Amino acid sequence: MDTPFPIGLVWLRRDLRVHDNAALYHALKHCRQVHVAFVFDTTILDALPRADRRVEFIRESLVELDTRLRELGHPDGGLIVRHGMAEHEVPALARQLGALAVFASHDDEPHAQLRDGKVRGHLAEHGIALHTCKDHVIFERQEVMTQSGTAFSVFTPYKNAWLRKVNDFYLKAYPVERHVAHLAPRPEAMRQPVPRLSDLDFETTNLTDLHIPAGESGAHTLLADFLHRIDAYGQRRDFPAVKGPSYLSVHLRFGTVSIRQLAREAHARMIAGSEGAAVWLSELIWRDFYVQVLANFAHVGAGESFKREYDAIHWDHGPHGHKLFEAWCQGRTGYPLVDAAMRQLNQTGYMHNRLRMVVASFLCKDLGVDWRWGEKYFATHLSDFDLSANNGGWQWASSSGCDAQPYFRIFNPVSQSEKFDAEGKFIRRYVPELAALSGKSIHAPWLVGELELQAAGVDLGKTYPRPIVNHAEAREKTLERYAVVKKKAA
Repeated sequence: MDTPFPIGLVWLRRDLRVHDNAALYHALKHCRQVHVAFVFDTTILDALPRADRRVEFIRESLVELDTRLRELGHPDGGLIVRHGMAEHEVPALARQLGALAVFASHDDEPHAQLRDGKVRGHLAEHGIALHTCKDHVIFERQEVMTQSGTAFSVFTPYKNAWLRKVNDFYLKAYPVERHVAHLAPRPEAMRQPVPRLSDLDFETTNLTDLHIPAGESGAHTLLADFLHRIDAYGQRRDFPAVKGPSYLSVHLRFGTVSIRQLAREAHARMIAGSEGAAVWLSELIWRDFYVQVLANFAHVGAGESFKREYDAIHWDHGPHGHKLFEAWCQGRTGYPLVDAAMRQLNQTGYMHNRLRMVVASFLCKDLGVDWRWGEKYFATHLSDFDLSANNGGWQWASSSGCDAQPYFRIFNPVSQSEKFDAEGKFIRRYVPELAALSGKSIHAPWLVGELELQAAGVDLGKTYPRPIVNHAEAREKTLERYAVVKKKAA
């Protein structure tokens, strides 16, 4: 790319921002005029529910992005938005604009790889190049490898190698703002505003009521708030009723904030002695870890267990399993913390990270239901759904993935509740039918005396379900179910 292209096109995907945007930077550096586009890809959208918080979040973020582009560049500039199959829309738009190069950030998800391959082929037919670059992680693919040159499959050695490799070069921002003079005005026929949700055949959700700010400005607001709390992150992050997390996961998912900015903030504070920042940086490294797992182990993206021997486990796929799964989905298992977590997900599109582990363990190891069912449910309902992290988390919980310990990692939903929601504040918020129970009784209402239940207005089996399984018995069944892995290994 030594010779500048007359016209270039930036195709935004999971990088919905102007600041520190790698693809936008490279386009501005190597093209005299640059257009910026986003495609509402019907290949993805058609499978989603008509009321989907993610689509609304994207749409609101694009409105802000469009304004920002016009402020920085030409008044008639801004964002070009298309609605259709990306593999057709991107090549067609590039040809209409006279672009000789299209710039985009990497996406290692299997469907994205297939899509990008088709786009690359269609562009090549017309002499247009597709240039892609790293953006949504600090290290990707084969950038951090073992001493033997293989991909890491265990987190702690990966983290140590990651920390040894990272430096200011990898954390510095791309200076997009220096080159915004190359932002081009949109052709007059393309100066339409960002489509409304109704134009896309989607409905408004409760996103506004949830106070989830979209766009770059929303991400920066959340980050500024979190940096005041980051030193205590290690002590507060596991308690769902406490304001401990950053709440930036949806922004990381759609790239309304740069991972380099977040890692730079965390790394600097860690070096300065902040234990909370060190714990948070570790969480960001987990994110990189799962992305490289997806990139280097193709069978993971194909729905197989990371440790293939775990595919020998016989899950309850019959009517009984479906009944248990439905109770889990609805937050009607009889275990208050599990139910509160699932209702939080259904009502808000978010679930606290500690609770993601609890409910995943409960589905696989208490109910004996295939982890893939839970993974798919999360994929549909989580606003911050990311294939690599979601798959990694579910396989961790089911013990089929990286860092798995099947015989020791069976979460007790009651002890988890007593430890991380001791006063029952979180449970009361999402399971209000138990609100009148004491902090001690709310964790296991089936153990509470009848008089106390009556005084609290709780009628087990009617106002709130009895436990659908006995945890102690379920644990023994799980150990039996997982024994097939030992036999297969032997």
